[in-house]
Amino acid sequence: MTVWDRPEPPNRPVPLDRERIVAAAVALADEGGLAAVSLRKVAARLDAGPMRLYGYISTKDELFDLMVDAVYAEILPGERAGDWREALRSLAHGTRRAALRHEWLADLLGGRPALGPNGLAVSEATLAALDGLTDVDTVMRAVETVSAYFTGAIRREITDLRAERATGLSKSEWHRARGPHVTRMLATGRFPALARAVHDGTHVDAEESFATGLEWVLDAVAAKLG
Repeated sequence: MTVWDRPEPPNRPVPLDRERIVAAAVALADEGGLAAVSLRKVAARLDAGPMRLYGYISTKDELFDLMVDAVYAEILPGERAGDWREALRSLAHGTRRAALRHEWLADLLGGRPALGPNGLAVSEATLAALDGLTDVDTVMRAVETVSAYFTGAIRREITDLRAERATGLSKSEWHRARGPHVTRMLATGRFPALARAVHDGTHVDAEESFATGLEWVLDAVAAKLG
């Protein structure tokens, strides 16, 4: 029985429900990451005894599942997409925006499917936009391909943000600090392709890089669907 199938216990002296518990856990994770979340800390934020929470949630994994599903409510599109490409683009950008609001989400993306009501609704909206275009296996591979791209891109972006906070250096400041070393290495002539990329490549911000890569992946999916 999943946490969504199991009924909540009746309210007792301190009013509790899963929605309040999950909201408190999300707030803790937003402040300090997943390491800041425990049933004891959530209970303290709600001014309730830790044992009270076990009537609603059995394990930390269940709590994480509920937290992810709460964030999927932010990703769920408000209206039906015009076409499959718009649906997949909306899923990718919506997930990125949610992860930038809740960085801990990046640590939980890409695992087992999200089975909460909001996660299932996001999957339904995405698959419905591709329904009937081709066989179901091709549709599933298309969605998996796009999901693999944006999951990796989001994790890389969040990792960069965490490194910036940990070091106190922005990405450009970090590159400048290591510029002399890179210059010396490139001057050896051992890395000509890398040298061209460093000297001639156009450097874009994370949002533009994400959007460009996504369109390339969608182009590849379009070719396969076509």
